[in-house]
Amino acid sequence: MIEAWMIVAIILSLMILIAMIRLFLGPEISDRVVAFDTINTLTVALMIMLGVAFSELFFVEVAIVYAILSFVGTLLIAKYIGGEL
Repeated sequence: MIEAWMIVAIILSLMILIAMIRLFLGPEISDRVVAFDTINTLTVALMIMLGVAFSELFFVEVAIVYAILSFVGTLLIAKYIGGEL
């Protein structure tokens, strides 16, 4: 059963790498912000999936805190780009 979880973890990691390419090569700042938010979302999904795979509640707790911080970070970046900060 762990092998199936590892395949999913590898796929999520590849998706994070693809989003990182968009983050670094994005033509506009909005593309980079969306890529940054996508990386954060995929990272949270990866942490929760690993927590379920290894039956560790710690991964899920860290994922929840990371999701809250990434949401606040995305809001701050959006406000900065919008000129409100």
